[in-house]
Amino acid sequence: MKYPVYERFYTWQGEGVHLGAAAYFIRLYGCPQACPWCDSAGTWHRDYRPEGVTLMSAHDLAEVVRAESPAGAMVVITGGEPILFDLAPLTDALHALGRRVHLETSGIAPLRGELDWVTLSPKPFGTWPTPEVVARADEVKIIVHDVSDIQAGLETLDGLRGEAVIWLHPEWSRARERDMTVLNAITDTVKRHPRLRAGYQMHKLYRADDLDPSSDKRLIPLGGNTELGY
Repeated sequence: MKYPVYERFYTWQGEGVHLGAAAYFIRLYGCPQACPWCDSAGTWHRDYRPEGVTLMSAHDLAEVVRAESPAGAMVVITGGEPILFDLAPLTDALHALGRRVHLETSGIAPLRGELDWVTLSPKPFGTWPTPEVVARADEVKIIVHDVSDIQAGLETLDGLRGEAVIWLHPEWSRARERDMTVLNAITDTVKRHPRLRAGYQMHKLYRADDLDPSSDKRLIPLGGNTELGY
């Protein structure tokens, strides 16, 4: 089994329950969801495909994680859409290093591999998450580009565990431009429904990912601003 690795880099988790924690990111190539505001469009968009994608075995990925990040840093497998791949060999290899393994997914396929944390980001305009992934999710990240996205995202979560955390994240262009329609809608919803939490992508304020030479620094404008680099 070899995985198509779009990029891999060491930084910190910029959002969710583990905000601020050191994290090695493995971003896999390929996604069928085609979010119009995607901030990792190089993993699927025909206009931003890389010239080549490195194929790496679980063993090789575990070795670079060991070499490029200290013990204690968790590993986040993201994409693209990583759930399309059999992650069991990779999660086994990373656990053998003593690392916690987190997954970020839209939940559209069966889970394969032993995971310590699952972050579900449902895409109600595309393929909905499977009931299995919804039931397994530790936290949910609903991306809010328009106010209607809040309710649409919540409707995909039938069967979610009571202890799972639900975040409402303003899509980055809305957050960056301080679109108060979206931001106020998130605030009002959280105040009316205390289980929900307001989220943000703090790593983009720090530009933390850019500090690792392996991260993709191409100017890809989906949901972003090429002048600012995201």
